[in-house]
Amino acid sequence: MHKDFFTYQAQTTQFAAGFEVEKAEGSYIYGTDGKKYLDFVAGVSANTLGHSHPKIVNAIKEQADKYLHVMVYGEYAQDKPIALCKLLAEATPEPLEVTYLVNSGAEAIDGSLKLAKRYTGREEIVSFKNSYHGNTHGALSVSGNETHKREFRPLLPMVSFIEFNNEKDFDKITEKTACVILETIQGAAGFLVPDNDYLIKLKRRCEEVGALLILDEIQPGFGRTGKLFSFEHFGIVPDILVMGKGMGGGVPVGAFMSSRKIMETLSHSPKLGHITTFGGNPLIAAASYATLKEVLDSGLMNEVDEKEKLFRELLVHPKIKNINGKGLMLAVNLGSPEYTLGVAKKCMERGLIVFWQLYRNEYLRISPPLTLSMEEIKEGCQIILDILNEN
Repeated sequence: MHKDFFTYQAQTTQFAAGFEVEKAEGSYIYGTDGKKYLDFVAGVSANTLGHSHPKIVNAIKEQADKYLHVMVYGEYAQDKPIALCKLLAEATPEPLEVTYLVNSGAEAIDGSLKLAKRYTGREEIVSFKNSYHGNTHGALSVSGNETHKREFRPLLPMVSFIEFNNEKDFDKITEKTACVILETIQGAAGFLVPDNDYLIKLKRRCEEVGALLILDEIQPGFGRTGKLFSFEHFGIVPDILVMGKGMGGGVPVGAFMSSRKIMETLSHSPKLGHITTFGGNPLIAAASYATLKEVLDSGLMNEVDEKEKLFRELLVHPKIKNINGKGLMLAVNLGSPEYTLGVAKKCMERGLIVFWQLYRNEYLRISPPLTLSMEEIKEGCQIILDILNEN
């Protein structure tokens, strides 16, 4: 399997681990080597409820027994996609009320940009330096790291970039701006959290000039920060909300959400303003509904603060410079990319899966399932501390 993986499956780097997976359950991934590995990454924030959660698995099985794909998005009424969209509307504040289901977070970003342009009739987009929104052409266009973009230009025109947490840049948001798009918590940059009232002031500026505010909650969404969506910590509601990753509990999904007034503009002049064949797939919607229902009903979000505190209490060491983030999305600064990658490799050898931040490789990524127990937190943190002590 290791040889065939590198022979036949396209790679994203020249140093993929090639770890051979046998099965995954709860907080653990089991390798074909007979070992189990405690997972502090959760498929890069995707496995909200851990691996093979029985409610998600059962929801998929039940739907598979009924039907799979029957029609392109938006034509037929199907139970699970409707239930998912209704539950999202009930769980989010006004004016968020209508959801467009797609296949991934990156597609949801592209759809949200189209929606903002269509609704406002404007062409300019403002995004943020060091942001990450995905790798489709549209999402890459509004991502703020030139190293990852340079070889794929030309990208979308009329996109400008401002600094996160810098109010002095607000004058670049004008009456020509269709939308401002940002991650509520910057992910690839090292889990950077907005300063006090920054988002409130940003939303106010958007309202002053008639621009829409798009919040990318693809990573922090679905309870990871102790709220269903992290914008709930900061006193605002976006005009357009983008979600993905943890939404499906381990299956590929994305969505963007807005008011009915804004969203309906994609249905006319021209019709099919956004169209997707497999968006709203009933199998995926069943898994997503089961995930959302469990996040809302289980009390797991109430445990997030306590779990974050335990991580911060345990991960104290001279080699740890600082810890960014909120809730169960934490970035541990180990000083240099080389050292951090070495620590991640040694953690894997000891049975702990950790990762690193896309742009800031000096930060060790910790984004475990919400279901991770306090004992598992202690177990994993001890492995990290032992490695820091030894190297």
